[in-house]
Amino acid sequence: MMRRSLAFVALLAITACGRADHLGKPPSFTPNTESPEHVAMLWPGLPLYSQPQRSVDRASLWSGGQNSLLGDQRAMKKGDILTVVIELDEKAEISNDTNRSRIGSDSLEIPQLFGLPQRADESLPEGASLSNAVSIDSATSSKGKGSVKRKEKLTLRVAATVVDVLPNGVLSISGSQELRVNFELRELLVSGFVRPEDISRQNEITYDKIASARVSYGGRGQITDVQQPRYGQQILDAVLPF
Repeated sequence: MMRRSLAFVALLAITACGRADHLGKPPSFTPNTESPEHVAMLWPGLPLYSQPQRSVDRASLWSGGQNSLLGDQRAMKKGDILTVVIELDEKAEISNDTNRSRIGSDSLEIPQLFGLPQRADESLPEGASLSNAVSIDSATSSKGKGSVKRKEKLTLRVAATVVDVLPNGVLSISGSQELRVNFELRELLVSGFVRPEDISRQNEITYDKIASARVSYGGRGQITDVQQPRYGQQILDAVLPF
């Protein structure tokens, strides 16, 4: 009995750990010192030039380097930052209607089968006969109707960091943003793969050009805790068949 009580108390402690961060205080920000973006920015990267650049090229306004006045400012290497523009406005509507009906009737009569029905009728109760040996009637009907209607709209802008450059030149990006208002913390996470040529001259890229895009917009805090059902209710919803 003591072991069960300790196990129950440990379970309650584990389930409460997620909310213990903002009991009586605003939720804490996620540390960014060990984030993938921070690790990518600490990477020194490869040199931009294979040979020492002449001093006249470094001082010229017409230099082709990325840091020059007229150079390409788009993200192209690990640790660079670009802006991801998320403008999601989608609407889907699906409607299905199915109607099916079937009627069947079977009848088997054996009035003259070597006189067997007449002989069997003598031993049967009054009114019973084997002349109409089998008679089956069946009718089935099914009708179904389904409808799905969904509308989503989301407009966001977030800075993402190039965390890796794949062998084929595709950039792996990851970005996060947290905004705390009173006792509620909003989180925005975005990740995916982009081609350098899809990045605009303003160093921006739209979400529809991100392969394997993963966009998450949610939060944590006191309001979110109230809106979510308790763990016990979630377990019962998953276990109970009705």
